[in-house]
Amino acid sequence: MRLSREKVNALAHAATHELAKHPEVKLLQDRNQIRLEIRQWLERLLVAEERIDAAVRQKITSQKREILEASQEWDILYRRYYQEAMKKLGV
Repeated sequence: MRLSREKVNALAHAATHELAKHPEVKLLQDRNQIRLEIRQWLERLLVAEERIDAAVRQKITSQKREILEASQEWDILYRRYYQEAMKKLGV
């Protein structure tokens, strides 16, 4: 899923804010540096997700028989292949 830079920044800000709220979490760097690290991590994750989506779609279209997108079979295969790929990624 493609997110705008502003939305990624908002997510990173919200995550940093939530971390800072918890007394058991001690921030070893300033909040802005942590927000930037979270933003970079989110951007890498989104790029990886786009690659996985493309690979899963390619895997489905390379089946011996045609499987129509939005069919129940296509949805099942997509979820299965997507989950396998995400598991390999460690997410």
